[in-house]
Formats: sequence, structure tokens, C-alpha cells
Amino acid sequence: MNEESSPVTKVESQSLNRFLSRRSFLRHGSMAGAGLVLGAPSILSAQAKNAPSDEIRVGFIGCGKQHQVLWDAMKNIPGLRYVAACDIMRDRVGGTFGRVKSAFGYNINRYLDAEDMLSKEKDLDVVFVATPDFWHAPHTIMALEAGCNVYCEKMMADSLEGARSMVAAMDRSGKLCQIGHQRRSNPRYLYTLNYLINGEQICGQIVNINGQWNRAVSSSQDIEVKPSILPDAKTLRKYGFNNGANGELTLDELRHRFLNWRWYKALSGGPISDLGAHQIDIFNWFMGSQPTSVMASGGNNYFKDREHFDNVMCVFEYDTPQGGARAFYQVLTTTSSGGGYYESFMGTEGTVKISEREAYSNIYREGGVSEAVAEKWDGLVARGILNKGSAGPAATSSDAVASYESAAPEEYLLPGALGKPPHQPHIENFIDSVRGKATLNCDARHALESEAPIYWVNPAAETKQTILFTDDHLHV
Repeated sequence: MNEESSPVTKVESQSLNRFLSRRSFLRHGSMAGAGLVLGAPSILSAQAKNAPSDEIRVGFIGCGKQHQVLWDAMKNIPGLRYVAACDIMRDRVGGTFGRVKSAFGYNINRYLDAEDMLSKEKDLDVVFVATPDFWHAPHTIMALEAGCNVYCEKMMADSLEGARSMVAAMDRSGKLCQIGHQRRSNPRYLYTLNYLINGEQICGQIVNINGQWNRAVSSSQDIEVKPSILPDAKTLRKYGFNNGANGELTLDELRHRFLNWRWYKALSGGPISDLGAHQIDIFNWFMGSQPTSVMASGGNNYFKDREHFDNVMCVFEYDTPQGGARAFYQVLTTTSSGGGYYESFMGTEGTVKISEREAYSNIYREGGVSEAVAEKWDGLVARGILNKGSAGPAATSSDAVASYESAAPEEYLLPGALGKPPHQPHIENFIDSVRGKATLNCDARHALESEAPIYWVNPAAETKQTILFTDDHLHV
């Protein structure tokens, strides 16, 4: 893990204004040396060498929508040789074949069964697993035991036991297993954690966290595909898409499960797992600890036929060396509510609101802070670490009651933009780790420790009881 909190003084002498400009946020290796960009410079170096030993031979298990996200993020990473792809849907495998052919001019081998692919492709270095959640553990274990390093999409499994089996397989095989919590390699997140929160203590004491992912009804509809390209009933039953069903399913029901597995309890963890996992992982990573309890509420307020809740809200409690803190998270699939997905870390001196989207990221200094705190923030601006934004609205307008309000916070902007697909730095970190030039930013063991509280949100909402965590709830 790369969670060192390097002091800002390490880079002060190199003119942070220059390094933190939008154009140079990712480019300069000195930021990597300070723990910000953990893969790209080494990979570029590897490309320059053009040594055969640096070529990484890649296989894909799962060629659906998330695979395409990964492909878009990795196709420009040098030194990768795409060898084989597998999916039970022939049309998807053909799509991956076409994308590789179009981009690189060579053919890959196509498979409809992962075990068949791994038994025949003996020289794969890495396998990317982007199948439905309930297949993550079997496919990851299968690939690790075949001698491959694995990049597996989050949630790492549909059950805590499945996640534990992945960690055991990683340890047993001695291979690398990175879980796709891509924010762990995002320079904005690394910079904010290492320099601003841990280094400069910019929030003061963090007393509350808030996170959300809200989606409109129009973005949460069932996926539909023309039936002629979908797998038949025998294939879908063979690969478990009838899991958890009462009685024999029709072909249409099986195909609905195949395309919309996120709505079914036997196939996934639902929205809190699908969307919330990204952000609750950040809660635990930034706090440097696991929560002590969770309470939750959920309901099917719009999509009444879905097995999982369409809206979920939960509260985690933390006990940190600084003191207690609470984290509220909501995932809505019924309203965008103004849009946005972000995490806010609220402190006695400032609040960091951070997201993969630059537009949703801001930092606020509390009004009325001490002179020493104000000078610290002014110093960060002077050194180019923060940009000053606008002052908050004063409580002097006719619709405000001044005695009710706190002093308006000052707004600051974090310089820099990613400038590449959000998943690319995490894949670069994985590839560089396979080459022995980096350490995984989110291996399976650390991912399990961070994901474990998420497995208990749905049970807490269903039973309407607070769950007090023990070692059995949270650890390998």
C-alpha cells in the first residue's frame, strides 16, 4: 500500500506552482517520487527499453460493459500484448476481438469458457476479470491457480466468504491480485490524502463524512439487448444465472438475469455494493481504520419488482485516534437530486469534498478559524498547493438570519486534472507491480479489509438493527 504521508517540504523546493499546473499534474516524475503518480513514469521507462521481458501478455475474462471501460483505460498503456478473451456471450467476445484487431492489427484467441481459456493459454502473464460479481471469486481463483496475476473488478466478491477465498488463493499462489478500486491510484486522491489531510492536517479533526451516488430513474432502467445475440437457456443455467430462483426459469427470465444481474440477490450485492463500494472504500482508506458499527435503511420505493433496495442510506461509526466520527452514505437509483458523486471529509478547520470528477471537488476553510490556521491556508495558496476560490455568501441578505448561521466558509480549489481515463492509473500500477517496479495500491487483502463493512449494510437495513462489528465481520 502507498499510504505514506510525505511532508510537503519534500516538493516545496521544486516550485509547486509549476508542478501543480493542470498540464503537469500527472506528467512530472517528481510527483511520483513523492507518492502521487505511482505507475506511469516507470511504465514509460519500460517502453523506452523495449525489452521483450517487459511485454505483458494479457487475457480477459468477461467482455461486457465494464470490460470496455477497462479497455478504454488500458489500450494506450505501452508494453501490453493482448492474447485471449472469454465471455459466454459470443457477440461480446467478437467485440473484444474487433477492438484489439482495430487498435493493434493482430488477432486474439476467442473463448466461451474461462476454464477452457486458462487451460489452453499457458503463457498469460495477467488476466482481467470483469464478470458479474458472483463470478469474481471463482474466476479470480481459477486464474491465480493457473499462474496468472489478476486484476479483478470490485466488489471483489458477492460474499465475504468469497472475498476471503480470493485472499487465500492470492497467498497460496504467490501471484498478484489487484482489486479495481481505481480511486486508490488516482493522483487527486493520493495528493489529498498524503499532503492535505495527513501532511498538512488541513481538516483539523475529522468529525463527519458524507458520501453519495445518486442516479436518475432514466439511468437506472433495465438493460435490453436483442434476443438473437444472447446465450441460450442451457448456457445461462450452466453458468449460474438461475441461482437463488424459485422453480424453473423461462428463457426470458434467465436472459433478464444475465443482463441485469445487479438487481438479484444471488448474483450481486445491489446498489450499495455496485456503486457504494467505491466510496465507502474511500471512507476507510482516508480514515485509516474500519468502522465499529453500521445502521441502515433501504426500500423499493420505485423499482418495486427488484430484489435489492433501489435506495439505501447508512451510517458508519468510527473510533479514531483523533476521536469519534460518523460517516453517512446514500445511494439512490431513483433521482439524481442535482447529480454528483463525491465524498466529503468534514473537519473542525476545513472540509475536503473530493470526487473522480474535478467539477465535484472543492475544499472549504471554516470561517472564524484561528490566526495560525488562516496563515497555514494562506501559505498553501502562496506555494501553489491550493487555489483560492470565492468567499462564501455572507449572512446579510434578506433571507438570512445572521444569528442562526456560522461564518461563511472560504472556498479553495485543488489544482490539477487527471487528463486520462479514471481507471488508467490503477491499471498502470498493476502492470508496473507485475514488472516488479511498484507495489499494488489495492491488493485483495487490503480490499477485503476495506470492503468488509459494505457486506453488512443490506443485512442492517433488512433487520433494522445496528450491527456492532467484531473481527469476524471485518477481517480475513
